[in-house]
Amino acid sequence: LGALAFIACGRHPIAGLAAAFAGVSGGFSANLLVGTLDPLLAGISTEAARLIDPTYTVSAVGNYYFMFVSTFLITILGTFVTNKIVEPRLGKWNNENANLDKSVSIITAKESKALKCANLTLLVLIVGLLALLMPETSFLRNAETGSIINKSPFMGSIVVIIAIFFFVPGVVYGRVSGKFAGEKDVCKALGKSMSSMGGYIALVFVAAQFVNYFSYTNLGTVIALKGAEFLKATGLSGPVLMLLFVILSAFINLFMGSASAKWAIMAPVFIPMFMTVGYSPELIQVAYRIGDSTTNIISPLMSYFAMIVVFAQQYDEESGIGTIISTMLPYTLVFLGGWAVMLVIWMLTGLPIGIGAPLYLA
Repeated sequence: LGALAFIACGRHPIAGLAAAFAGVSGGFSANLLVGTLDPLLAGISTEAARLIDPTYTVSAVGNYYFMFVSTFLITILGTFVTNKIVEPRLGKWNNENANLDKSVSIITAKESKALKCANLTLLVLIVGLLALLMPETSFLRNAETGSIINKSPFMGSIVVIIAIFFFVPGVVYGRVSGKFAGEKDVCKALGKSMSSMGGYIALVFVAAQFVNYFSYTNLGTVIALKGAEFLKATGLSGPVLMLLFVILSAFINLFMGSASAKWAIMAPVFIPMFMTVGYSPELIQVAYRIGDSTTNIISPLMSYFAMIVVFAQQYDEESGIGTIISTMLPYTLVFLGGWAVMLVIWMLTGLPIGIGAPLYLA
């Protein structure tokens, strides 16, 4: 969608793709709302904190203030990098190297009508879903707690729901525009879409072997523990020590993709270590999330990295892993630097890191 939006504005599609990838994965933890990752990390942090204080609890909103402000920071930095660094480096887009349907032309009146029908269909689906979710006894809610988010059938079937929300308006558009005469045309369109996934599947197969070797050798765990020993040996404190932890988290993220699995290893080591010198678990968790987010976009072990490569090849057949890493590297460096500066300023001002979450232990 980012690439298509940039094409519509006469700009380089890979710049749009890079901007979207940077916002979603490079700014992974920044959000205006509490996400599913917040309670997951908070639960791990709580167990680690209780190694020092058996009564300590890290709330799911313990990082909310910082992550809320971070959303605007990442937006500003991402815009700057896209406009001033990435897009100028890409140069003028030559669509002769693109693997796209060259028959695409100006939208006709019939296609415009089809788009309106598809949008109306999507709106009906959204209203219908909300109507199903509203009742407290809804079958889409958690039967015990009534929650829509935590362990509910709604969240358990979210992938299917998203697929339906894309598929149904797509079929409506094809039918109204005349592109789909019947179910055979729909099947042909599905097959054509899946044919582009061959390269992705091949890349994922190789990446999966690489990830499995890291899991088998426990190399990620070794790096995390050696990093903890290094930080202890420095004897540093204050913002400098926290910045070193951010950098260590960013480095380890290149070898271990899962945010929760990595934190499950690191939290029992670093949270007690930092708590003994007066830092709150919430602050340590924020520092970890900064490092964990910023190097997602340059790590081939990241689960969606191969998919980004495949998308990029639709607009430039010469694109590969090296192309994507070099394109995304400016985002990583600027995000890491900007976020680290924000963390230092936050620590110096003494502002709470989240709801009921101070920077330092009393």
